[in-house]
Amino acid sequence: MADWDTIWINANLATMAGTGMPYGKIENGAIAAKCDRIVWVGSMDALTGKPDTLANHVVDIAGKWVTPGLIDCHTHLVFGGSRASEFEQRLQGVSYEEIARAGGGIVSTMTATREASEEALVRASLPRLSNLIREGCTTVEIKSGYGLEKSAEIKQLSVARTLGESLPVNVQTTFLGAHALPPEFKGRQADYIEQVIEEMMPAVAESGTADAVDAFCESIGFTAAETEAVFKSAQAHDLPVKLHAEQLSDLGGAALAARFGALSADHLEFVSEDSVLAMAAAGTVAVVLPGAFYILRETQLPPIDLFRKHGVDIAIASDFNPGSSPVPSLLLMLNMSCTLFRMTPEEALAGATRNAAKALGLAADRGTLEVGKRADLAIWSIGQPAELAYWAGYNPLHTLIHDGTAIDFDAQLVSPGLAA
Repeated sequence: MADWDTIWINANLATMAGTGMPYGKIENGAIAAKCDRIVWVGSMDALTGKPDTLANHVVDIAGKWVTPGLIDCHTHLVFGGSRASEFEQRLQGVSYEEIARAGGGIVSTMTATREASEEALVRASLPRLSNLIREGCTTVEIKSGYGLEKSAEIKQLSVARTLGESLPVNVQTTFLGAHALPPEFKGRQADYIEQVIEEMMPAVAESGTADAVDAFCESIGFTAAETEAVFKSAQAHDLPVKLHAEQLSDLGGAALAARFGALSADHLEFVSEDSVLAMAAAGTVAVVLPGAFYILRETQLPPIDLFRKHGVDIAIASDFNPGSSPVPSLLLMLNMSCTLFRMTPEEALAGATRNAAKALGLAADRGTLEVGKRADLAIWSIGQPAELAYWAGYNPLHTLIHDGTAIDFDAQLVSPGLAA
């Protein structure tokens, strides 16, 4: 009986591990899995026997490239309704901030999400998540934040958990109660934050539906002091934190996140060098979101050179949401992070694998092709890894392996399309 379940041979591996080679690459290599774990990675020449004596199943992939399964570490994938009308407004010159202050934006989606049943949200969300999986994603983070009251927030998180149980993907959930001020609390922002802390947070923690806590620290969101109160509550319930920070202005949110040991600070177009230094010291990942930058037609670039200078790991994500980034495509983000933010293709791929795993607190379990890590592999019909960032609007995925098993897209995924 062979020791391994499956070995993929004649592969080119972009391990994304610290081997000293670009992309951590191993050409003419092989990778093996047993159950849901990687048990061997190396060159074909280093195999200790014939592949069919080492593994029960041998898959010859004939020179295709293998990367870790992609990780989308920032999405708002569960929501009701659409905001296409706001897209039209922005094209006519109305700003995102003006729309939000007029009662649109997040609050508009809140109304549709509150009204939708859990079953309806699952039906609407399955094809969205399936689209990300078809492009190579094996781990996806999903936030709440469109319920803005206890039962609706838990409903969103429960839907996200159901999605992870229904499809071949690992779903990480994030409680984002401090996303926007619901209309019933107009003029009473402090009272709403108190409700997030005193009612929502304990209920979410007790339900076990959240892996982390997030907030929107911004001029149209919540102050640094209010965010700090939310973070203290999260700590009291043993939940790690992350933060929407410095998207539209610099309120010092990234430095605050770093002070609380946040997994990540996300957006960061207006972040200061002092805050970047704080993130570096804390090991907080910078998650950049080119989809939102593109859709909102922003001009203030996130300071990629400062992240490089101070050794802050950079992740990229789709920020898939109905308002500022209706783009369920992490592959497109690879291209946009290079074309818009001037990242290199290798940085972009690291941002959607190794660094995205770190941004979710999962670096020990996935994000690179290394022995002991989860056997989540994406096999691509490409000639070099840079093609993953080079192509825009084209999907070269050949096979996706989740927990050591190849995904049957026709049988396991919902047909593409965004309609409920």
